[in-house]
Amino acid sequence: MVDVDFPALTGFYKFLFLYLEPSQFQLSLRSLHLLTDHLEVSTMIPAAMILTFPGAAWFYHELIPTPTSEPLQSLDARSKLAVWQLGNCYLLLGMISTVVFRTIRNAVPKDPQLQERLVGSLLFCLAVADLSHIFTSFLGIGDGLRYSPAAWNATTHGNITFTMFLFLVRASWFLGVRRQRFYYGGLGNNTNKKQI
Repeated sequence: MVDVDFPALTGFYKFLFLYLEPSQFQLSLRSLHLLTDHLEVSTMIPAAMILTFPGAAWFYHELIPTPTSEPLQSLDARSKLAVWQLGNCYLLLGMISTVVFRTIRNAVPKDPQLQERLVGSLLFCLAVADLSHIFTSFLGIGDGLRYSPAAWNATTHGNITFTMFLFLVRASWFLGVRRQRFYYGGLGNNTNKKQI
């Protein structure tokens, strides 16, 4: 069955991309009049962890797993800035997923073709980011850990394993797996494609 309000993003895809990927808990922005919905913030959690507790040094040391925990020494200014900027990227990705998907749903509720084209544009960008994130994380953990997933910590599994899962689901969306297509590969849509 197609979602009446958001036919371009239904079922598991809607659950994953609209709620789970950017959310674990909700921060209501109604009082700020920024959203009529709740802001979902799980992709944004690393930003909060970096800026507050356990902090930038903890996050920095979690990026590459070690058999013994290293002492959490304060980072030099350059390392701290780089980790803060990484946290800002997490925050940006979470906000984009949260706000843009809801804006598409609310702005063009009766145009599934346009919805799908806009959702596809965002998912394409996120899929490219997934691949570069997987590649750089895999390359960065070093030869000793690269092929030993059992030795990875939660941060490494998040950066590689979970990001691979997200990429595969995004690719499945483009292939039309378990969803109705309206723009990408939809039947008879070549003459009806709208220019944006």
